[in-house]
Amino acid sequence: MKWLSWLIALFATAVGLAILARYNHGYVLVTYAPYRFEFSLNFLIILIVVAFLVFHALVRIASVTLDLPEKVRAYRLHRARNHARSSMHDALTAYFEGRYSAAEKAAANALSLGEWPALSSVIAARAAHQLRRFEQRDKYLHFADEAGPEARLLRPITQAELLLRESRVIDALEALKEVRRVSPKSVAALRLTLKAQTIAKDWEEVLELTDWLEKVNGIDPTYAEQSRHNAYLGLLNRKAHDSQALKSVWQSIPPAFRTRRAIALTATKHFITLGNTSGAIAILETSLEDQWDSTLIELYGECLSDNVLPQIEKAESWLKHYPEDAMLLKTLGKLCARQSLWGKARSYLEASLAVEPTQATHIALAQLLETLGKRDEALMHYRESLTLDRRDWAIPEEVRIYTPVFANASAENVNASE
Repeated sequence: MKWLSWLIALFATAVGLAILARYNHGYVLVTYAPYRFEFSLNFLIILIVVAFLVFHALVRIASVTLDLPEKVRAYRLHRARNHARSSMHDALTAYFEGRYSAAEKAAANALSLGEWPALSSVIAARAAHQLRRFEQRDKYLHFADEAGPEARLLRPITQAELLLRESRVIDALEALKEVRRVSPKSVAALRLTLKAQTIAKDWEEVLELTDWLEKVNGIDPTYAEQSRHNAYLGLLNRKAHDSQALKSVWQSIPPAFRTRRAIALTATKHFITLGNTSGAIAILETSLEDQWDSTLIELYGECLSDNVLPQIEKAESWLKHYPEDAMLLKTLGKLCARQSLWGKARSYLEASLAVEPTQATHIALAQLLETLGKRDEALMHYRESLTLDRRDWAIPEEVRIYTPVFANASAENVNASE
């Protein structure tokens, strides 16, 4: 509608000028000796208008001609910028689709075009890492260093994460120190530090980091609990040869963790090795009162105290609640045998065999019968033991520590044993 309005206005103006020109009888006389020019005023007006239009057109043409190089440069820059953004988009899409070779190529192209140099170099580095091109990855990370302030956290966090995946824990921790200098409260950096310290088995630092992350809600409660569990196991194993240090570590463990099977089992094993039988018995009794476990009750029978009677009484009190537990019956048989209560020992061992016949129980009963001089019966049980598979009744030699995955962050399971 706008162009129609202009067209009507133009026609109205033309009609108006035509009417005015009809009644305009003026003329113009121009003399320039020896010449003399005479023409109508209407013609002069038309001539002035035409001259103005021609002048205006010439000025516009000159202006466009002078501005042409700048416009060509702007057009090329705009086209290059669009190409760079398209490359960055392709790099991100390919990376998250798992097409790492295409992602590296597109990100490198975006980097060469100067599009988001920090982000494009990091994407290229991550893609190169996935392709196990570690030397090229480090070059891309070097480019990120030159990207300015925008990469002051992005580059070291990325570097630390990739180094951890390569199991270069010391180098990863050095990179994380740089992050913590710039941003001490970076949750992402602290999560990576926790993972690195778990692999490095710096258990005191693991406990401190877990507490801090939990305060800022930067860690899943389940993972925090598992992290502490791993740390307490690691500390117990580290102090396994120092009686006083082991006792101190045990006392520092919260009661809720002391009764856990793996922690109680590990602590008991070390206390027994160091000759602290009373401490081992106390650990086992507390743990078994909290949660029944057949492995722990078997270990209870291995504790060689000077006075076995309190242990027998304690085990018999448990028997009221777990009368069909073969391991408890076997433990009672061994404890009674140690106290020279031969009749009760034989009864408990036979009851254990009735519930669950195992090689270890047959051997224990055979040894008891040998002590009583009943060689034929002992030989029968030895033969019976040979027909059964050996149960894994020995105390575990190591405790596995598992590192769970980080939320949002990109992460992998790491197994480490102390």
